[in-house]
Amino acid sequence: MELQGVTALVSGAGGGLGAATARELAKAGAHVVVADLDAGRGGRVADEVGGTFVETDVTDAGSVERAVEVAAGAAGPLRVAVSCAGIAPAARTVGLDGRPHDVETFERALAVNVVGTFNVMRLAAAAMAATEPLEDGERGVVVNTSSAAAEDGQAGQVAYAASKGAVAALTLPAARDLASVGVRVCALSPGLFDTPLLAAIPPEFRRPLERQIVFPPRPGTPEEFARAVRAVCELGYLNAAVVRLDGGLRLPNT
Repeated sequence: MELQGVTALVSGAGGGLGAATARELAKAGAHVVVADLDAGRGGRVADEVGGTFVETDVTDAGSVERAVEVAAGAAGPLRVAVSCAGIAPAARTVGLDGRPHDVETFERALAVNVVGTFNVMRLAAAAMAATEPLEDGERGVVVNTSSAAAEDGQAGQVAYAASKGAVAALTLPAARDLASVGVRVCALSPGLFDTPLLAAIPPEFRRPLERQIVFPPRPGTPEEFARAVRAVCELGYLNAAVVRLDGGLRLPNT
């Protein structure tokens, strides 16, 4: 898909992977709608890329509907939806103190990472279905964010791994569902990336993880994730795929 002149909706674009994605898609010529819960950060990114900011809670269907309405009414047709909004709570199923995992924490991870992703995908895809088809009948592409933890989640990642596993699992059936309206669906599964989330991990825990990266022996950069999103958008034959983006990392038990 040619990105010049289309509109791209990016959730969680106020920072990290989402902000880098907004910049990359804008560089390719797309008008980017920055959907983020943080008005300060999201507004700054939108100003930087010449896009539009919409304060958005991805767990709230009405909030996402408003963001999609803005995107669908932008200068170019809505062709791209990228979900980068997410949280990563850490807790064991039974903690070292003998207490069970807090169910509200588990539910919140599912609400943001799964329901939020589904809200963006279903509502954006419905708007894409109303656009004129391009070559091969394509009308749009959805790129969701899973995680390497979906396949090899560590101890303490049960809520996060379950939520990201769900994002990976919905990729194929969603692609099959949306084939009839010409919308592709893929997911990227990043490993360790140089984001505020990684920076929050104490060095004594982060460094052993970084040593598990096969090559290149370093965390990924948000810009590399963003280029992968762009590649998925531009390569029209890529569909129903969950792509690990991790330098060969396999997460150890702890």
